[in-house]
Amino acid sequence: MSEEKKSLNFIEQIIEEDLANGMPKENLRFRFPPEPNGYLHIGHTKAIGISFGLGEQYNAPVNLRFDDTNPAKEEQEYVDAIKKDVAWLGYQWENECYSSDYFQQLYDWAVQLIKEGKAYVDSQTSEEMREQKGTPTQAGTNSPYRDRSVEENLDLFRRMKEGEFEEGTHVLRAKIDMASPNMLMRDPLMYRILKKEHHRTGNDWVIYPMYDWTHGESDYLEQISHSLCSLEFKPHRELYNWFRDNVYEYSKEAYPLVPKQREFSRLNLSYTVMSKRKLMKLVEEGIVSGWDDPRMPTISGLRRRGYTPAAIRSFVETVGVSKRENVIDVALLEFKIREDLNKTANRVMGVLDPVKVVITNYPEDKEEILIAENNPEDENAGSREVPFSREIYIEREDFREEANKKFFRLKLGKEVRLKNAYFITANSCIKDEEGNITEIHCTYDPLTKSGSGTEESKRKVKGTLHWVSVKHAVKAEVRAYDRLFLDEAPDAHKDKDFMEFINPNSLETINAFVEPSLQTAKIGDRFQFQRLGYFNVDDDSTSEKLVFNKTVGLRDNWAKKK
Repeated sequence: MSEEKKSLNFIEQIIEEDLANGMPKENLRFRFPPEPNGYLHIGHTKAIGISFGLGEQYNAPVNLRFDDTNPAKEEQEYVDAIKKDVAWLGYQWENECYSSDYFQQLYDWAVQLIKEGKAYVDSQTSEEMREQKGTPTQAGTNSPYRDRSVEENLDLFRRMKEGEFEEGTHVLRAKIDMASPNMLMRDPLMYRILKKEHHRTGNDWVIYPMYDWTHGESDYLEQISHSLCSLEFKPHRELYNWFRDNVYEYSKEAYPLVPKQREFSRLNLSYTVMSKRKLMKLVEEGIVSGWDDPRMPTISGLRRRGYTPAAIRSFVETVGVSKRENVIDVALLEFKIREDLNKTANRVMGVLDPVKVVITNYPEDKEEILIAENNPEDENAGSREVPFSREIYIEREDFREEANKKFFRLKLGKEVRLKNAYFITANSCIKDEEGNITEIHCTYDPLTKSGSGTEESKRKVKGTLHWVSVKHAVKAEVRAYDRLFLDEAPDAHKDKDFMEFINPNSLETINAFVEPSLQTAKIGDRFQFQRLGYFNVDDDSTSEKLVFNKTVGLRDNWAKKK
């Protein structure tokens, strides 16, 4: 095998072997098939990246197919959100498909299986069917309705379709093998009665196909060459093939390509949950504000928090494709967004916990405009104007009356540089009745203006502080986020509910001041607040009230907390 082949992941190797064995390259076709019963989350980005990535790599079409077979849980809202998320990640699908488009064909094929004695209508209760299913080590027992005549099955199935029966009275099952060691092969359900309005087909149908029956046949109808899914579907592969092969026998002229299912490990992330059901619970119980809450692992939540498509795609590529389940440290995702925003985000100044500094020897009526570089990592980012005046805000934690030699910020009698401005020296401070510092009095050296080229401005000082001019400061709400769960694996405890690990301090709302250049910032714009982290403009922001989300800090502080 060549060096190039050695670097291929196992899915690429399968495709290369198929091509080498005679599969025409134009037959390659992939799909991403979400069920529209919730919002996509970071775990889905791996499946999205694999299928759409292969499409890009082989110049092959990729379908976006909605497996919409359960009207009780599926909504158009989720369809729209999924399309938005996939497009936002930068992927383009060839065809927008829906399993509901195939309902008639699936029904017709089910009728054919009944005629061949390979499917039957079962009238047991769900509890009775569960009891006769057996266990992994004990064979199941046949349904008393398993040997119904073809004529009776056809009649009952037709009447099910016409709405004659109530929910739960009958189901259609495949007739396979109740003694199979694979419990999924023990006469699996194909159809159930469900009298719910479907988001696309309305009330046209009152019977709906089950996932295993629908999924493989949809792949077959769309002539998908490689059906790629996560590892939990590996036991389903035998059933996938059984359904596919039994339909192929009388459909191969119209649909000659036989899809091949292959499985990869899911993307699991520390300090979060990936189950749609559990994410729904967080939304319904008001733990978060919605599916797009910036603490959620949903793609819409990550987008709102300030994550970029480039960072997420890089994260998925780094995680790679494997056959073994593992948990990825969320710190890797945070590293990827820092890496991307460091290159692309303009630098600005904002003060989250302000204390006033009065520069006593700076003229009271003087204002000046300083020039600040937008992004030292991007030579095309240009510069901006930042106003400076006698009174400024700095971070409260950047000043101490007394401190040891390792404290390089502002302290009485010591000098620091103000970013893009001057050197200042602290002389005194004013406190309120509780002893809180309300004002710091400093003097500045007018010869130390940043960028002036004077010898004084070239002097070395160890501390540089960000600041905002009081007179020009713009009020802003800043939402600082911590991880939503305190436990690394909140849903891995058998004796505890994942909700017990909710972090009660996962959101802090801060009244901050930012420099006036941010007054024109638009929703979604991303910035580095110097010395503080990366922030973006939240959807709630208006021209009257700026709202910023903290995307991520400049460095990982979580390890220190632990």
